[in-house]
Amino acid sequence: MIRIGIIGCGKIAQVRHLPEYAANPHVELAGYYDLNTQRAQEMAAQYGGKVYDSYFDLLNDPSIDAVSICVENRSHAEITTYALYAGKHVLCEKPMAVTLAECESMVAAAERNGKHLMIGHNMRFDPVHRKAKELLDAGIIGDIITFRATMGNAGPENWSMEAGSTWFFDKKKAAMGALSDLGIHKVDLLQYLTGQKVIETTAKVMTLNKHTATGAPITVDDNALCILRMSGGAVGTLAASWTVYGHECQSTCLYGTKGIMLIYNNNNPAAPIEVRNLDGTSTTYNIPPETNSGVIDEFVDALEHDREPEVSGKEALSTMRAIFGSIKSSEIGRTVSVNSSFVNHL
Repeated sequence: MIRIGIIGCGKIAQVRHLPEYAANPHVELAGYYDLNTQRAQEMAAQYGGKVYDSYFDLLNDPSIDAVSICVENRSHAEITTYALYAGKHVLCEKPMAVTLAECESMVAAAERNGKHLMIGHNMRFDPVHRKAKELLDAGIIGDIITFRATMGNAGPENWSMEAGSTWFFDKKKAAMGALSDLGIHKVDLLQYLTGQKVIETTAKVMTLNKHTATGAPITVDDNALCILRMSGGAVGTLAASWTVYGHECQSTCLYGTKGIMLIYNNNNPAAPIEVRNLDGTSTTYNIPPETNSGVIDEFVDALEHDREPEVSGKEALSTMRAIFGSIKSSEIGRTVSVNSSFVNHL
């Protein structure tokens, strides 16, 4: 059994990490830490295990094998690095960290300590996207020329444990906004589906509409638009938004030499993938819906078999470079090159 500790017992831990760990037969939920001690105590009462007075105490407990880190963005690197040097495997929520240097230091810490580091990018584990990848790899639409990806919702205040209040809007805690919350998922997904890395980004990252519970404008972005060029030649757009009110959207459209693939583009859950052929015919694919995020099961399986997780820290670096590059592009008003080479941690 793998003994898991949870650092941060908020919404993402409660709706994803904890129930999915509890459902995995190879896991024992063993420890909890949260700044809100009552919240940690409630999770321990529900799932079993011990509440710790600090995350240091949890990470220094030799009986804990691995941890999920589900705290505000700015604390990801500090806690992850400490955990890795304390001999724990780590699943860290996205975004990986708030600077590229922090991200690289996390990868270095994992390598130096011989521990596995996974980042919680979940869209590639969706059965619909798994099927789309299978079809794309089989050449169903030929070579991908362009793409269009969108992810939008009404914002994280609807996700917070305290309705209307969220650290996501606080630049001191979150550092970044909609691009790193939503757009990051699409960057990882696009790289997964195309088998290519983002190598250039031209972006506009902005705050258009969101306000805090007190009525003040938020201090992070609520919208981002990016033009991405991929290592294999494909070019496309990515839109991430916290101002899609009344519904959600997460469509991905890929345009190839032999046809078009539309994913989650028609609001028809019975046919989440549609392939349109050059002769005017089309085929839809009915894929059973996901029953969990897939992230926890992948992390546990990687630990069980002592293998690199699919979304390792090193894999996530290319996504983070695209995110940080997009922010820089918006700041300086021109195209930014990314992922030209990978940092060698020796």
